[in-house]
Amino acid sequence: MQIIKSIQSRIYEVRGERVMLDFDLAFLYEVETRVLNQAVKRNSKRFPDDFMFRLTAKEWEAIRSQLVLGYEDTVNPSSQFVMMNIPSNRTGKYLPYAFTEQGVAMLSGVLNSDKAISMNIAIMRAFVDVRRILIKQIDIKDKLDEIVERVGEHDIQLHHLYQAMENLIDEKVAKKSWDERERIGFKTKNK
Repeated sequence: MQIIKSIQSRIYEVRGERVMLDFDLAFLYEVETRVLNQAVKRNSKRFPDDFMFRLTAKEWEAIRSQLVLGYEDTVNPSSQFVMMNIPSNRTGKYLPYAFTEQGVAMLSGVLNSDKAISMNIAIMRAFVDVRRILIKQIDIKDKLDEIVERVGEHDIQLHHLYQAMENLIDEKVAKKSWDERERIGFKTKNK
């Protein structure tokens, strides 16, 4: 379970896709980033644009600013790993590659070590868990929207009820003041 949480912290949303970055995958597969990228380049036909793409400088900066925070959850922040695993010199043509879920699945055919196979299984499970979480969040949001709608309807009904009660009170006050008014005209002793 710890490895799944570690992997989930390395899944980012870029261009509306959940992706993992090349250096994170290289770390998980226990290979160098350049070795992973070379294997991908040798098999470039397996990685169309919807499986893998290079980040823009702006996307890389946005992710890089969050990297240390994401790793603190899974790694002792005092360890050298945190700084060692975040590439600081990735600029221009060396910006990281982002792999979608399908791209990560395709990596299992490119990297064929036992470690890569077992890690790929764990990564696929992490993507499935992330999908489940998102589906639950959507269900919860739908239920909250339904509750808000019902409460809104109840507010309108309560407002109408309040107005009706106010009208009844006003009528009783008017009748009471009518009954208690001082009578004019001929008076008998009985009253």
